[in-house]
Amino acid sequence: MEWYLIGTAAALLTTFGFVPQIIKIHRTKCAKGVSLATFYQYGVGVILWTLYGIHLGDIIIITANTVSFITIVAAIVLYYRYD
Repeated sequence: MEWYLIGTAAALLTTFGFVPQIIKIHRTKCAKGVSLATFYQYGVGVILWTLYGIHLGDIIIITANTVSFITIVAAIVLYYRYD
């Protein structure tokens, strides 16, 4: 089995996991029903994963989680803008 393909798929799915929520908030101009705690919890997890990636020197972990963090920040900004 090609484990790098599984790792790549996992990284892509988690990296862009909040994009549908971001699109929905942006289109509807409404963040009602969205859990802000989920964004913050995921954001802390992503920061910890990034630090772990830095410790390992793993560019894939670092890159995937840096992009994830950017999407989380975008979601939080939209949440406060439209809540």
